[in-house]
Amino acid sequence: MEENKVQEAPEKKLNFLEEIIEEDLASGKHKSIMTRFPPEPNGYLHIGHAKSICLNFGLAKKYGGKTNLRFDDTNPVKEDTEYVDSIKNDIKWLGFEWVNEFYASDYFDQLYEWAEELIKKGLAYVDDQTQEEIRIGRGSVSQPGKESPYRNRSVEENLQLFREMRDGKYADGEKVLRAKIDMAHPNMLFRDPLMYRIIHAEHHRTGNKWCIYPMYDYAHGECDSIEHITHSICTLEFDVHRPLYDWFIEKLGIFQSHQYEFARLNLTYTVMSKRKMLELVRNNYVDGWDDPRMPTICGLRRRGYTPESIRMFAEKVGVAKRDNIIDLSLLEWCLRDDLNRRANRYMAVLDPVKVIIDNWEDGKVEWFDAPMNPEDPDGPKRKVPFTKEAYIERADFMEDAPKKYFRLKPDGEVRFKYSYIVKCVSFKKDADGNVTEIHCTYDPTSKPGAGEWRSVKGTIHWVSSTESKKIKVNVFDRLFTEEQMGMLPEGVDYKDYLNPNSLEVRENCYAEPDLLKDNSGIAVQFERMGYFFFDPKSNGYNKATGLKDSFKL
Repeated sequence: MEENKVQEAPEKKLNFLEEIIEEDLASGKHKSIMTRFPPEPNGYLHIGHAKSICLNFGLAKKYGGKTNLRFDDTNPVKEDTEYVDSIKNDIKWLGFEWVNEFYASDYFDQLYEWAEELIKKGLAYVDDQTQEEIRIGRGSVSQPGKESPYRNRSVEENLQLFREMRDGKYADGEKVLRAKIDMAHPNMLFRDPLMYRIIHAEHHRTGNKWCIYPMYDYAHGECDSIEHITHSICTLEFDVHRPLYDWFIEKLGIFQSHQYEFARLNLTYTVMSKRKMLELVRNNYVDGWDDPRMPTICGLRRRGYTPESIRMFAEKVGVAKRDNIIDLSLLEWCLRDDLNRRANRYMAVLDPVKVIIDNWEDGKVEWFDAPMNPEDPDGPKRKVPFTKEAYIERADFMEDAPKKYFRLKPDGEVRFKYSYIVKCVSFKKDADGNVTEIHCTYDPTSKPGAGEWRSVKGTIHWVSSTESKKIKVNVFDRLFTEEQMGMLPEGVDYKDYLNPNSLEVRENCYAEPDLLKDNSGIAVQFERMGYFFFDPKSNGYNKATGLKDSFKL
């Protein structure tokens, strides 16, 4: 007799970052790992940041390490505590906790001391050239750069000028501090990169203590080093910055953090440039950073996305080494998959037409039991009222119906979900030909669980017109009409592809009364319609996603 063998699930393949970490731990290179999430507080986080958050915090958790939250607050002109607070809120909402909260500004004194150390080593100098002169002097990919006329200043002069920059003697743009590397280097970032620039602006944390601020390429590696970050994980566009990251650490002789790059997240029908999103907000193309059509985490949250669905999305997208574009429908699939298991169900009619049950007693109300979620058949039930008058979707009635139309039609029968079979006996139309009223009869023997059971091919949702509650519903479409928004030709204005029909507000909708008592805290399913989330800001229900699945795993 052959034994029944239980098949084990195939072991999940490690991504390249997991392979690196496991090798580092096995070799003893690191006893534990430390990652960081380093956002600049100059805007709200979006779905691309969510992927990075899940990756950094997820890797640390998997391998028993820790993650710091460090704000890259080196540009006081663009940064604000509003963004700091929103970033912390978004990370916590996604389900992650950081071990330390740091700011690049915490290290301004140390960064300044290291800058002076590089000057003393002859590896940095003060340049008086304008921004345009510096840009031209860098040359091109095919042409070497031209050395600054100020490149060979003495150490003493550079120290004096740098200290005068720090003390506020010079105006914005009058001088910069540059690293002294190689103006003919094939990597143009090595052509004497800027380390400090002058900005006379109040910083959200340090006030007016500083008027010189470090550049990203100078500060990033040093901040990682100070915190002993073992695996500094960045998106792919920073791969050309890695040699410079290593150069500063090497020349200063400090802890060697290592930078690793993965492909950034690009979504169809979406822009994820902070500059573009800020323009959409400031020019009122959208209703703020948390507009449900925006790819921001707060926008997704307001629309009805769950932390679980976003974490699932990040896992399914995975970690790649090459940039690619992810279908937005995968994100919707993840939300649908999460909500299908746990969202409460209700019936709601978004485009109502009245149905009158002619043979139902005036004033009579009969209550039917309906499951809160069919995925949990033994779970809680809700009460659905059946009365003489009801609303159905206008699309669920057709006067001249084709043969395979199984919704309501003249002389046709359908079951009102959870209740009786009804038959259309007549209907009325207005002067424009729109159906205004449908008259039906119900079959009292078709009551579920009693009488003579018979089936009909069509079942539609409905609500009592007298017992239902009026609600507002916000129906969203893609914010942009072009699928490949990230591939637009140079010079094309992305705003030309804004979808004028991305939001439809429906004020005349009706739902069964128990909907207004729902306190689940997540989106609910309007049966046959999709998933909807109550939005206090608009006092309406935002359509999170439909029921139809267009994405195939």
